[in-house]
Amino acid sequence: MTQKFDFHVTATDGAARTGAIHTPRGEIRTPAFMPVGTAATVKAMLPENVRATGADILLGNTYHLMLRPTAERVDRLGGLHRFMNWDRPILTDSGGFQVMSLAALRKLTEEGVRFKSHIDGSSHFLTPERSMEIQRLLGSDIVMCFDECPALPATDAEVAKSMQLSMRWAQRSRDAFGDRPGHALFGIQQGGVTRELREESAVALRAIGFDGYAIGGLAVGEGQEAMFGVLDYAPGMLPEDKPRYLMGVGKPDDIVGAVERGVDMMDCVLPSRSGRTGQAFTRRGVVNLRNARHMDDPRPLDEDCTCPACRSYSRAYLHHVLRSQEIIASMLLTWHNLHYYQELMAGLRGAISEGNLSGFVGAFHAQRAEGDIEPL
Repeated sequence: MTQKFDFHVTATDGAARTGAIHTPRGEIRTPAFMPVGTAATVKAMLPENVRATGADILLGNTYHLMLRPTAERVDRLGGLHRFMNWDRPILTDSGGFQVMSLAALRKLTEEGVRFKSHIDGSSHFLTPERSMEIQRLLGSDIVMCFDECPALPATDAEVAKSMQLSMRWAQRSRDAFGDRPGHALFGIQQGGVTRELREESAVALRAIGFDGYAIGGLAVGEGQEAMFGVLDYAPGMLPEDKPRYLMGVGKPDDIVGAVERGVDMMDCVLPSRSGRTGQAFTRRGVVNLRNARHMDDPRPLDEDCTCPACRSYSRAYLHHVLRSQEIIASMLLTWHNLHYYQELMAGLRGAISEGNLSGFVGAFHAQRAEGDIEPL
């Protein structure tokens, strides 16, 4: 694992860019969407099937894996790649967001966060140093700094205080990460929706120096207009020669808008979670397969899609297995949604390469505005 981690841009179109991140475990084509494998699995999918959708990289979750089965156990069993049978790149988040959103009885100090597990109530203390140790034990290719995620709504003063703590933790994460050839550490920009705080955060991160930079603290309820408002300037505050990662995004139109604004990487549970609840993403928008209108419909979910759900099954069948709570429903619709997301990313990469992003985006929105096909 001594090959250098690097990133290069091959084409731009406005603020948007396409290129590749090179890692010892393979190339990540950008813009990239990372399926979320929270607990060492993308729910309802085999790893080889996730790869078949076009995914180059998965995301694993430090908080969940440190609690169960524990990072030390994963390390003893050969690391996360071997444990989950995924031999391509893995990014692990730092655990900070989940500590704030899931754990009970949190106590935040300068040193770190003490919390009780949402699983069994056991007590844990997560610090920047411990987060780096956990991610080293997991063996992830891209490691995220440990940061603090304030609960919203919050005042500017609260957001500033949280951001400044995260910047001190970023330095501690950098120090603890050390020299790990073939592995990368990403810093996380914070600052809410306030431009001055975002700039202060970016200046601090650039001074520390990272292999990539994430835009954190968005997609947490502020709405798309406010998120795009931040993305109009935040990516430009970060180094041009490093990948930019928008954390926790998003819906297809969020992704398209983020790519237009210069984002290179994204992740979200939405395609897999929605698949398990009967929501399918298509070129014509979201289709709810629980609706009775699909009960007698022999047509595919999307006649232009080549995933197994669309190639081999009817809307009537997908409706039936959903209503019957059959496991195959989650399998087929998760596969479809991940396939759609990766097809969207491929389309964005191609459009940027060809200098036709505006045309692609216009067609994307126009087709979605048409809505689903008419019922029979």
